[in-house]
Amino acid sequence: MSDAHPHVAVAEQFDDAEQQHEAAGLGMWIFLATEIMFFGGLFASYTIYRNLYPAGFLAGSGLLNAKIGAFNTVVLITSSLTMAMAVHSAQLGRRKALIGFLFLTLLLGLTFVGVKLYFEWYHDYLTHVAPGFGFHPEGADLARIHALHAPLSAVELFMCFYFLMTGVHALHMVVGVGILTVLIVKAWRGRITRESHNIVEMAGLYWHFVDIIWIFLFPLLYLLGVTR
Repeated sequence: MSDAHPHVAVAEQFDDAEQQHEAAGLGMWIFLATEIMFFGGLFASYTIYRNLYPAGFLAGSGLLNAKIGAFNTVVLITSSLTMAMAVHSAQLGRRKALIGFLFLTLLLGLTFVGVKLYFEWYHDYLTHVAPGFGFHPEGADLARIHALHAPLSAVELFMCFYFLMTGVHALHMVVGVGILTVLIVKAWRGRITRESHNIVEMAGLYWHFVDIIWIFLFPLLYLLGVTR
């Protein structure tokens, strides 16, 4: 057992706690690499169809609420800060601060998912712009689509990408919320110490990754009229 981590329980396949820590970090980075390839396929497909149907994607982006998207962006950026503070607190062995920052991160994550579900997806369903549920924009939305000479099929394709990409991202957020819940319980029971903070670091890497994915999704989906 390493002197740097004198109270860490070392699994039998490792020589010491330092090797276990490095293996956990390597495993997480490999996992994140597979996630990058997964999202990379989505981004590549989106880019191809966006170039094929620019007017339809521009019109589809106009159906989204950029202000709500910006609000959720701020929520996630703030959650990255609180997650970083949780990791720092774990490294210093500050149990109460760790629990507090993990709880704040959890609340911000739930806020993001709640806003996405109620103020965006449910609203899209009510206004008939959710694909697969009788897609037929009305009123100002339909007028904007006609003004851009965008085929409705191309606009619906954009919304398919929107729901797929944000849905997969939201699923990752839900997984992150579950991880945070487990960490809070473990910290509350005193099972996360200064010597065993590695688990919080790995959770932090995952959380920051999910936040970064949203940083790419926000302009790609919400700001086409600005970035065009």
